[in-house]
Amino acid sequence: MDPRKNPAFLRGMTQSRSVTRRDALRLGGLSAAGLALAACGVQGKKVAAVPPRDAVAEYWGSKKKNGTLRFANWPLYIDKDGKRYPSLELFTADTGIQVAYQEAIQDNSTFFGKVQPLLAASNDIGYDLMVLTNGLQLGKAIALGYLVPLDHSKLPNFAANASSAVKNPTWDPNNAHTIPWTVGVTGIAYNPKYVDEVKSIADLWNPKYKGKVGMMLDTQEVANFGMFALGIDPDKSTEADWKKAGAKLKEQRDAGLVRKYYENDYVDALARGDIWITMAWSGDIFQQVAEGKDLRFVVPEEGGTIWTDNMCIPKTAQNPVDALTLMDYVYQPKIATMLVEYINYITPVSSAKDLVLADAAKAKGDEKKALEQIAESPLIFPSEADMAKLRSYKTLTSAEEKIFEDIFQPVTQG
Repeated sequence: MDPRKNPAFLRGMTQSRSVTRRDALRLGGLSAAGLALAACGVQGKKVAAVPPRDAVAEYWGSKKKNGTLRFANWPLYIDKDGKRYPSLELFTADTGIQVAYQEAIQDNSTFFGKVQPLLAASNDIGYDLMVLTNGLQLGKAIALGYLVPLDHSKLPNFAANASSAVKNPTWDPNNAHTIPWTVGVTGIAYNPKYVDEVKSIADLWNPKYKGKVGMMLDTQEVANFGMFALGIDPDKSTEADWKKAGAKLKEQRDAGLVRKYYENDYVDALARGDIWITMAWSGDIFQQVAEGKDLRFVVPEEGGTIWTDNMCIPKTAQNPVDALTLMDYVYQPKIATMLVEYINYITPVSSAKDLVLADAAKAKGDEKKALEQIAESPLIFPSEADMAKLRSYKTLTSAEEKIFEDIFQPVTQG
């Protein structure tokens, strides 16, 4: 039996990937000391958030397709063997470009730490395309001019098929340097055995859940929820807002509401009943529900966090045209459908839902059930109302990073 047709196998894939995602987000929220270390040896000139048109034209004017692409991605983010979802094989057949694909990224900080000195010295990092999560490392890569400005005239599939929710992010205006590979959401999960219904972030401060609330250790994640609780948009937040959010979170902690600030183990604690309500990542809860656990996930009315893993081209790429070609290729609905059926995170191509349903209609047994779960899950295809409530992490300057960490790290580690 093809293991891809076994829902248990599908869920195992999701679980393994979720661990990687949790680690990445935890490591993305570096301590102040870690930030200082990461800054050592940084070389680069800060660039405009949106490159001028002549800069885009100047870069791409002489570039040609070479027929080769070196692609660095996260584990389990594509069916690299092509046994079930041959997206890379189709790409090569349609374009003639051979792909050297490597699952080279285990977390943002470690990968960026390896390639940053090479990028600073304008040396080849060994990849023409890489996938980074929006946050501290990607922000540095953009600000220091380490990424190629994208030629959107060569991205017609992105223009036509990308969801409006992933276009023009605050941390990369007009998608000047990046377009998403896949998307996730931070919201609230709860165990209905102990909690009737959750609509508001205020429920994380409800005294009746004293000692049964889970919060995230990652400072970027917990900071956003502190700001949401006060009606503050993280994208527009100031140092004064961070202090207010820090005080709100400290109030929650000091009242004994929080059982623990979690890294990887909040899902198991929720399923066991150690905690009843918690901050949560959408992919984790989808996996648990697919395994038959009775857990619920909501985007609270005040807002939730959207994060994206993004394709980008390093300035030292040897095959940038080939990289840009693949970036656009995966925005074809048929290819996006292959990816979402394999990855089980939110697809940036919302029209893929109809194609997943079409695949489910042709399938049988366990495979049919697994595909229907994907198509019908609001964790993979969120409603427009939920998407409208989502906000990103605050884009921080180097000077702001230490201030931010000094406010929020004592809350989770004090």
